[in-house]
Parts: sequence; structure tokens; C-alpha cells
Amino acid sequence: MAIKEVVKNPANILSKKTREVEVIDENIIQLLDDLYDTMVENDGVGIAAPQINVDLRVAIVELGEDILEMINPIVLETRGEEEDVEGCLSFPDLFGMVKRPTYVKIEASDREGRIYELEAEDFEARCILHEIDHLDGVLFDSKMTRVLTEEELEELYADVEEE
Repeated sequence: MAIKEVVKNPANILSKKTREVEVIDENIIQLLDDLYDTMVENDGVGIAAPQINVDLRVAIVELGEDILEMINPIVLETRGEEEDVEGCLSFPDLFGMVKRPTYVKIEASDREGRIYELEAEDFEARCILHEIDHLDGVLFDSKMTRVLTEEELEELYADVEEE
């Protein structure tokens, strides 16, 4: 396991579609572990392989106490829409409002090579779709409806701390 450097925008790897994982082997398991360590070190809730300069369809998302590992994820269905705040480890200090579906159903493989389906809603759906976008070379700034100011961010964080 290792903490990797997070690739920052603009970097070519962030804006290209990643390659499918053909074989889940010890290298892919190591990649999943490195993604986890890097995400935790950088206080993220998700991270995709291109963000550590790896051209593969692998990403992880923190879902409460669990870590969702996605290898070759496919979006099967989405519903609803909501605009909410997003940020990204590859865009330090940039936060904005992004519209995303409120429900997602995906299919992916886990580290044992088992294919699974997962349904998620609200914040978890947002995080999953953000990471899958990374695998398709789509960055959140291209979906932002507006950038949040420093004052707006401080207000949001103050509201969260009061709850």
C-alpha cells in the first residue's frame, strides 16, 4: 500500500476515457489499496485511477463505513436530478454546484472478480457518478452550473458543523 500523488487539472490523463481492466490480478488489488490510502490521506470520499496517473477503469467511493470498489463500472440506470456542491481532489480549492441524478444503479466487479449490481441514492449516487465520470474523462468543472465563493463555502461548512 502506498500514498500516491494526486494528478491535478490540467493533465491529459484526466480528460481521456480509461482502458478496461482485462485481468484482476495482484496489480489491480495493489491499485485498489493505493487508491484507498491516497483517498484517506487527502480527505476524499472517492478517487479514480486516472487521479493517480493510472489509465484503468478502477475507482473507489466511501459509503459510510464501507468502501465501494468499482472495476469496469457500468451505469445501468439513473433517475431524478438535484443540484448540490461538489469538489474534486484534482481541483484543489474549486467547489461548485453540479446537477446529477439522485439515483444510480451500476454494475461492476470487485477485487475477487465477482460482478455485482449496486443501487445508490442522493450523496452516494453523486459520489459514484463523479468517479465514473473520471473514468470516462469527464471532469466535474464541465458540469458546474456555478463556482462557489469562499464566503459561500464558509457558510456551508458552518451550517454542517451546527447540525
